This record gives sequence, structure tokens and C-alpha cells, in this order.
Amino acid sequence: MSLIAGSYERFIWGFKLKPLTYDPSSQSLSLTQLFSYPSHIAPITTVAAAGPAAASGSSDDTIHIYDLSSAASLGPLHHFSSSITSLYFYSPPNLSFPRNLLSAAADGSISIFDTEPFVLLKSFRSHKKGINDLAVHPSGKLALSVSRDGCLAMSNLIRGKRSFCCRLGKEATIVKFEGSGERFFMVSEEKIGVHLAEDARLLFELENEKRVLCAAPGESGILFIGGERRSITAWDTNSGKVAYCIKDAHSSRVKGIVVLTKDSGVDDDPYLVASASSDGFIRVWDVRMAIKGKPNPLAEANTKSRLTCLAGSSLKSSKRPQIGKSAPKKEQNVAEV
Repeated sequence: MSLIAGSYERFIWGFKLKPLTYDPSSQSLSLTQLFSYPSHIAPITTVAAAGPAAASGSSDDTIHIYDLSSAASLGPLHHFSSSITSLYFYSPPNLSFPRNLLSAAADGSISIFDTEPFVLLKSFRSHKKGINDLAVHPSGKLALSVSRDGCLAMSNLIRGKRSFCCRLGKEATIVKFEGSGERFFMVSEEKIGVHLAEDARLLFELENEKRVLCAAPGESGILFIGGERRSITAWDTNSGKVAYCIKDAHSSRVKGIVVLTKDSGVDDDPYLVASASSDGFIRVWDVRMAIKGKPNPLAEANTKSRLTCLAGSSLKSSKRPQIGKSAPKKEQNVAEV
């Protein structure tokens, strides 16, 4: 399992989560640093990872691509005229290497890249103002985005254009699909709306004490959230109640959460969650211990920088990511994902 984090100081951090053969401090896992260097000339705003590929976006209007298997930077993608606000790798269930990389930008545009190699397939305007977050349906055929224009938009990824847009009562900052794709979650300040994906109908709202800054869907309807409260809260979105909470997980805001999947190669991995904070720490937790009381982290790393985002990759692939030499024409249709 690899973790990648971005920071306000322009640094990208890569870590490998490994089991320990000998552990004098009773922790069973360790975070081994893979790389760390200033990959951008402005703060890193978003990161994504899948298989051996990772990507970071910044307010310097570029995306950088990384090969996690060799801990190497493959260089930047220069196709943008505004800050990158969200990144997402789409990996079909039967593939160990991501099929597409999607990016959202501060000018309201969404770009779709092929990943073999990384070349631009399509770029289109989905919002009038900057996009806050982007979520791709498990089918890979559509995406949801929320923006500073106060709208929720649905984009057809096969045709590469916006197909639906509705104005929200309040600006949303986060949107996430659950694993099955039957529902999605939308965050506005301290409130989380649980919606039916078929017609975007609001099922119910979850209310937190403070503003939510990150969210990650887990298994069995669990949604992990973090934010200004400095804790990691697990909401049961089936009952609308808090399942458990890791209080004071960090000394500052929680800026990123990653749920470790069954394919990560770590024992009991469905119970592991990683978190990153602006206090500089990346921590890995066994959430089963949260039911018994406040757990101690199984592993942690101190980057000594103000972390802004976190992503994780558990897929194993023999392929190596590479950047294409040229992009296809803009009028080319998006390949079916």
C-alpha cells in the first residue's frame, strides 16, 4: 500500500505501508518514505493514486505524474490555464492499472486523460466558476462535480460534455460516490447530504459539530469524515448515526482520509484508515479499536510540513506509467471507459 500526500510548501511526499517483522513499540505497521521533493512552484491542492500511478495538482496550473514503483517523477502535464482543484483516477474493476485520469480546475473545466500513455482526450467547461470537487461513478460513464457557482453538475464522460446542472441552496465543497454507485454524498460546511444517485433525491442529512474538510466512503455504508474538529468520524449512512469516532486524531485540521481496501496486501486491511493533517503527521489507524476507546496509531510519519491532501494506492500492476509525447486533437471524442 502506497500513500501520497501534498503540502502547502509545494512538497510531494510518498510512503510505503509495510508490516514490521520486529516491533518494540507494539505497532504492527511502518510508513517507509519513498520520496519527498518540491514538485510544484505553488501549494499542492490535490493528489490521486491508483496502481503504480500517482498525480498531484497545484495552483501553479500543472499536473505532475509519478511512478510509485520506481519512486520517480515523470514530469508535468501542461494543458491548463488555471489552478487544479481535484484529481481522480478511474480504474475498471477488472484492471490493475488506471484507465483514465480526470482533473477539475478553477476555471470550471474538466479534463479527461488517457493513461497509456498520459495524453489529453477531451477538455470541456462544466461550471461557470471554479470546481471544488469531482467524483466519478464506478461505471466510469459519468461524473458529478460541485463548484463555487453553487451548482451540482453531471457530466457524460463518454461524450465529454455536461449533461445536467442544478443550483444548490448552498455551495458544496465535497462530493463522493459510495462503492456501489447507488448513492452519493455531498458536503456543505458542517452538513453532509446523502443522495440517491438515480435522481439526486436527498435521503437525509448528517450534521457535524464543525466544518468537514475531507471524506472517504468505506464498506457497509460507512462514511469517514475529517475536518476542523481534528477527529475522524465514521458515519453509518444507513442509520444516519455515528458508528464510532477517533477523537483528537491530530492536533490540527484533518485534511485527507484514505480507506485501505481489501487489495492492499496488509492483514486485516478493511479495518485500516489513513489520515493526514496540517500538523504534518500521516497516521494509520485500526478503526476497530475506536469502538473500545481512543486507539493509538499503528504507524505514523511526521513530514514537518502543512499537509493539504492525501491519496492511497493498493493495486499491483506490472505496467509502468508514462507521459505521451503529443496530445490528440481537441475534437476527438473520449474513448469509452
